[in-house]
Amino acid sequence: MVRRGEFCATLKKVRFCGILYVTNDSFKCYIKVGEPMGENKTPQELDFERKHEEYLHRIQNLRLIDDNFMTKVFEDKECSEFLLQVILDRDDLTIREVHSQYGLNNIQGRSARLDILAVDEQNKAYNIEIQRNDRGAEVRRARYNSGLMDANITEPGDRYDQLYETYVIFITENDILKAGLPIYHIERTIQETGMPFGDGAHIIYVNSQIKDDTKLGRLMQDFTCTNPDDMNYPVLAQRVRYFKEDTKGVATMCRAFEEVREEGKREQAVEFARSMLADGMPYEIVAKYTKLSVEEVKALDTKRSA
Repeated sequence: MVRRGEFCATLKKVRFCGILYVTNDSFKCYIKVGEPMGENKTPQELDFERKHEEYLHRIQNLRLIDDNFMTKVFEDKECSEFLLQVILDRDDLTIREVHSQYGLNNIQGRSARLDILAVDEQNKAYNIEIQRNDRGAEVRRARYNSGLMDANITEPGDRYDQLYETYVIFITENDILKAGLPIYHIERTIQETGMPFGDGAHIIYVNSQIKDDTKLGRLMQDFTCTNPDDMNYPVLAQRVRYFKEDTKGVATMCRAFEEVREEGKREQAVEFARSMLADGMPYEIVAKYTKLSVEEVKALDTKRSA
């Protein structure tokens, strides 16, 4: 039997949005900061507790192959540098800067948000994408990301020979190219000579299904682990452990889940607003039922604004 002092010593405490989460392997509760724990809770408080109980459970099941978790782990420069060193088989690679959820704009068409954008000391740029859905890793998306990188990381007046060398890297849950290989390197070649075109644009697909005893295979093993103790590479295990076990790391993931939830709500509201606008509904009515501002609704109405 666990004594009172021993039980308290095993508790993990996470303070987030006015709630103190107290948890160990067999017990979880939530205490509103500044208030005693009690049964008289409002529906809003109960919903808040339910959501964050769900978040804590989800955090323990996250893997690097999961998009949102991957971006938090690899926004760390040391982790992204290690990832690229293994995939490219280059121990000399040094990352200068790294960004997660990096937006690339296209004023005349579809923009994109990159999971990870990193730049090394030689000004080579790397877009790293995690894809569990085969459709999200279609070959033309790799081409599109490559083109957007060229358009967004150059300055007006730059010479063409100053274009960054770029890498678009898809780490996929399934073998998208279906040749049973652990990694695929796609390069432009001159068909008549078989020689490389040498334009500095590289596309790589990494097949996470191959988990052999190579450096890359062990990396893919780590991508499907939920427990950091089972991971091969300490630099990744330490970062995963931070988000799963450390007070601040868990709170960061809870906030990330909340942001995703709010973003999903907004996307639904925008779609609903567009449907109402297509039916000719007035701006004020659309704003009332979607909780968007009148200005936001007007910006969505391309027909009337044209």
